[in-house]
Amino acid sequence: MSQSLKIAFAKELNKGKLLFSKGKFDKAFYHFERAHILSQPFYGRHVKSHWWMFRIGINRLDLRETLGQLIRIIGSAGSLIGKYPVGNTGGANVSPFKAMPIPEDLKPYFE
Repeated sequence: MSQSLKIAFAKELNKGKLLFSKGKFDKAFYHFERAHILSQPFYGRHVKSHWWMFRIGINRLDLRETLGQLIRIIGSAGSLIGKYPVGNTGGANVSPFKAMPIPEDLKPYFE
């Protein structure tokens, strides 16, 4: 993982955590999705992004998100063998198998 990618992931995760601590779950989730996109190739970070989405599911009392994140935490093992849907935002509102476009501002981290 390049240093710039590590920094970008940490920024997104930390923005999400700060918003989470303020109870701004929708805004926090957005940043956890971005952290997820950046973390997919890296197992530990990938799991962290899903863990925070799981916590939002719990706080919202959203059973679909909570269960979806549990499944995705297990499925994060795909990162260990390079099997993951590039660009997928990681929420339970999208298929865990669907590749998605990487946001323009995140593309440079994958070049």
